Amino acid sequence: MLALLPQNHGPYIALMLIGFAAGILGSLFRQRWLLATGIVLIVLGALLLPLAAGLPGADRPAGGEAAPALESRE
Repeated sequence: MLALLPQNHGPYIALMLIGFAAGILGSLFRQRWLLATGIVLIVLGALLLPLAAGLPGADRPAGGEAAPALESRE
């Protein structure tokens, strides 16, 4: 499923900005549905952005073994 998400940050930032605009307009015109839509768009953009950027620990080696430890020269 993560492969379907765009890998650049532009769409997620645009989604959040559209959400902020919708939230502001919903607040100005007292439209609760528009305000709620804005909040949902902001949350979706904020949640999907880290998934597209890659979760921490996703770049582990394919074999699953730990990286070799550095040896000290004492």
